[in-house]
Amino acid sequence: MQNKTALECRPNCGACCTAPSITSPIPGMPQGKPAGVRCVQLADDNRCLIFGQPSRPAFCAGLQPAADMCGDSREHAIHWLGELEQATAPHNQR
Repeated sequence: MQNKTALECRPNCGACCTAPSITSPIPGMPQGKPAGVRCVQLADDNRCLIFGQPSRPAFCAGLQPAADMCGDSREHAIHWLGELEQATAPHNQR
């Protein structure tokens, strides 16, 4: 398995809070959120308002920035996460 390099979040990105679906409850989104929908806990500067709080979904805490996911732009991250979302969607049977 490839070793992924951990990164700091890119300022004003928020791709990981927009591109993937989150199926667990989020404060303000009790049913989670669909892919491509901005999380209500994403501030105007694209920082998580519940970062480090117990109400933050485990999915969010587990999704760590990495070079292959984040690339060099928000657009790269949105595209990469969107592709991952499609590849892992329940309706995709291989």
